[in-house]
Amino acid sequence: MYLIEANIEARVIIGIAAMVLLFTSFIIAFVSNHRKKLQYHKKLLALNEEQQRALTEQNMLLEKRVHERTIALSQQKEELQKSLAELKATQLQLIQREKMASLGELTAGIAHEIQNPLNFVNNFSELNKELIEEWKRVREKLPYDPELESEIIHDLDQNTDKISYHGKRADAIVKGMLQHSRSTKGEQQPTNINALAEEYLQLAYHGYRAKEKDFNAALQTDFDNSIEKINVTPQDIGRVLLNLFTNSFYALSEKQKQQPNNYEPVILVSTKKLFDKIEITVKDNGIGIPKKVIDKIFQPFFTTKPTGQGTGLGLSLSYDIIRAHGGELKVDTKEGEYTTFTILLPV
Repeated sequence: MYLIEANIEARVIIGIAAMVLLFTSFIIAFVSNHRKKLQYHKKLLALNEEQQRALTEQNMLLEKRVHERTIALSQQKEELQKSLAELKATQLQLIQREKMASLGELTAGIAHEIQNPLNFVNNFSELNKELIEEWKRVREKLPYDPELESEIIHDLDQNTDKISYHGKRADAIVKGMLQHSRSTKGEQQPTNINALAEEYLQLAYHGYRAKEKDFNAALQTDFDNSIEKINVTPQDIGRVLLNLFTNSFYALSEKQKQQPNNYEPVILVSTKKLFDKIEITVKDNGIGIPKKVIDKIFQPFFTTKPTGQGTGLGLSLSYDIIRAHGGELKVDTKEGEYTTFTILLPV
């Protein structure tokens, strides 16, 4: 009986010990797991703090860089504004110098162009005075010499013609200058460019033939009939066309004199509608323009014609008129072969 009770007690003790051991293991495992979680959370917190610190440092670095960049950009802006101001000042100086240089060239051109005919007027006037004095002596001298008197009168008549011619030339130069400086007052109106070109081509041709009786040329036209009316000042565009046609006829006439045989003077006038522009071309197979002077032909008072045959204002005036219409006037030429003037007008 005692042994049975001892066995039962031992089993109870063993069971209790097993339960205590199991509970203890559970407690140990729970505590261990809790410690691991605490350590894990501590690591996460430390990592998060490290990331926040790194992010803060990075933001501070970026703010510093942005601030430095802003300062640099502000300095660059100031430098650019200063450079722009200096550039504008330099540009104004250059424009002023160019104006003064142009004014000097213009003044020199005016002086040169007007001085030449005025010299003729003054010289022939002095000659006429001398001839009149001589005529008086002839009238007072005995015996009277009618032949000598007739010669004096003939010389006076010729000198008067020359005075008149050179006086008119000086007048033409002054009028050309006034036209060149006068602003356009004509009103723009819808204009048929083809009809205008045809009209002034015939006008220029017959006008030139009135001066040069032996001159003949083939007039060729190639007009684009799809061109509608465009707003221009017809009188001014007509003046430009007249200048270009007259210059072409002169070039054809000069080449005809150089090559009287086997040469057919031809002028081709064409129009063409481009995307947003109208193109007018005037081409001749005349003497062309020397390459060395091609950059000067639109300058006031510059001319390749001999003295007395041109004021040098026609092309300059034409260039200004086309520019005033918002267009372009260009030239292409080969000496001895051809010249092509191209007008581009906005639609």
